[in-house]
Amino acid sequence: MVDAPSALMPFQQDVRGFAAERDWTQFHDPKSLVLALVGEVGELAELFQWVPADEARRTYSSGPRRQRAEEEISDVLIYLLALGNSLDIDVLDAATRKLAAARDRFPVESVDGVAPEKD
Repeated sequence: MVDAPSALMPFQQDVRGFAAERDWTQFHDPKSLVLALVGEVGELAELFQWVPADEARRTYSSGPRRQRAEEEISDVLIYLLALGNSLDIDVLDAATRKLAAARDRFPVESVDGVAPEKD
């Protein structure tokens, strides 16, 4: 982890504390957390599975469907932070560095409006 805590670190530490208070850390090995994360991403994907792409934003912008999307997105984030905790990774710091590298790799003038190709 980095020396200076990121803006997300207090919440990442709260996720760690939540698990520790319940003695769940024993179950939070990287493999188990990745599988839990995949399961939650699957639940999020299931919400959108049969919604036409051009209707998804409107469909999930309010009401009970928005609440369900919020819940599943939150589950994904919590498991992702728990995985970061398990591997001693400051998730926001790592993501910030990854985004900086993507800015270098995909300069606006080269990719504006064009989906990047797989390397």
